[in-house]
Amino acid sequence: MKSFTHDGTTIAYLDEGAGDPVVLVHGFASTKEVNWVFPGWVKPLAEAGFRVIALDNRGHGASTKFYETERYHIPEMTKDAIALLDHLKIEKADFVGYSMGARITAYAAAHYGSRVRSATLGGMGINLCQNVSSGDTVAKALEADSYDDVKDQVGREFRKFAEQTKSDLKALAALSRSHQRTVPREDAAKIRVPVQIVVGTRDDIAGSGAELAALIPNSKFVSLEGKDHMRTVGDAGFKKAVIAFLKERP
Repeated sequence: MKSFTHDGTTIAYLDEGAGDPVVLVHGFASTKEVNWVFPGWVKPLAEAGFRVIALDNRGHGASTKFYETERYHIPEMTKDAIALLDHLKIEKADFVGYSMGARITAYAAAHYGSRVRSATLGGMGINLCQNVSSGDTVAKALEADSYDDVKDQVGREFRKFAEQTKSDLKALAALSRSHQRTVPREDAAKIRVPVQIVVGTRDDIAGSGAELAALIPNSKFVSLEGKDHMRTVGDAGFKKAVIAFLKERP
């Protein structure tokens, strides 16, 4: 495992293949392995001629854990991905983000457009710009003594996934309470790089992909039939759409 440190934050990452760099940004309570390696993203991207880079976001995996809410604002988390480009001496990369990672990707496209060649927003439609649940509700679920003590259904889902990924529950609770967990609509509207939005038809977390595509200029929407939020990430159709998009974009 590789890592680097910037501004007191250590970020773990993988770097495989050769060609145009593609940065993979995982979702909440996940890791680079759970979101990208185990579902089989690295090999097909590398075989398609891309350099595959995936990081553990702060608070996740092997990267630094913080317990202060302000350390998890989307602008702060985006800085980690841009710092990784600096560390690897990469001027510009394609970004593929899933769920929370889609928010980081969109923020990077809006505020660091010179570093982002294209942006794929997976598992996140219009809810990119609005919270899908109460941060306090999820935080309380993560802080509960046990999964059985959590009564809220959304909280139970997040707690179950966080336990499955062996996440630091306290760090994730701090992230959940961040008041800057979304991308403002005005930021999404000012993105000018090519954007692809991929959402499953049964994804109750993402919100409308078509509505987000209408908000972001130069964007396209791909709908995956019958896929929910958990099943979209490893779907062959998602991978096919991403590789086709990367090969078609300028």
